[in-house]
Amino acid sequence: MANPLSSLAIQISNQLINTKSLTPSQTWLSAFLAGQRPTTPLPALVQTALFRILASDITTTLEQIPNACLVSDIQNADIKERRVMGPVVVQVLDVEDMSKSRWEQIEAIEALERGEGTKGREIIRVVPTEDGDDPNTRIIKSGGPHKLLLQDARGVRVYGIELRNVEGIGLGMNIGSKVLLRSVAVARGVILLEPATTTILGGKIEVLHKTWKENRKAQLKAAIDTSEQTPP
Repeated sequence: MANPLSSLAIQISNQLINTKSLTPSQTWLSAFLAGQRPTTPLPALVQTALFRILASDITTTLEQIPNACLVSDIQNADIKERRVMGPVVVQVLDVEDMSKSRWEQIEAIEALERGEGTKGREIIRVVPTEDGDDPNTRIIKSGGPHKLLLQDARGVRVYGIELRNVEGIGLGMNIGSKVLLRSVAVARGVILLEPATTTILGGKIEVLHKTWKENRKAQLKAAIDTSEQTPP
């Protein structure tokens, strides 16, 4: 007779794979199910599992399957162009607006801290949404292209740059957000992000997001000080 826990784990895994291309590890799934009520309906279990994975570090929750991960030499700048077919899920560790100077990025961060956003050239007050989103994490979609530091389930890191605006990418996006890549081009060790190949799944790793927010301004200011001290 089949183990009902194993059967349930397979059903949850299949739904997460089919709908979000997320492949949870069996170790994580077993621990997750051990903390759930036996009477919880399958749809509720799938939604809870999805929420927790999106809020997790994928290096600890997803299977490290070769086809679902980046190649180990993804950053090799000697390779002019190649394509990662995927689907590969990565998480965002850093975001930068390449159209803004470092001082402008500092000002944008401070505007978010004050609960302000922009609409054209007008400064507007950003308020929490009905579902309680923190206004300091609302996305400001201005300028661009944006450069993201991405990490896969094996811990491989690579930069990605927007070729065209991708919905959900911008200053103020959550650190730890999960991004789904399909048939994405890689040029000289940099992933080229565009709407046809890039989908933001959402999520946030709370501890990474908090640390990034606390340190980002200091890092930008340090980079400004370094550049000012560098002789021409």
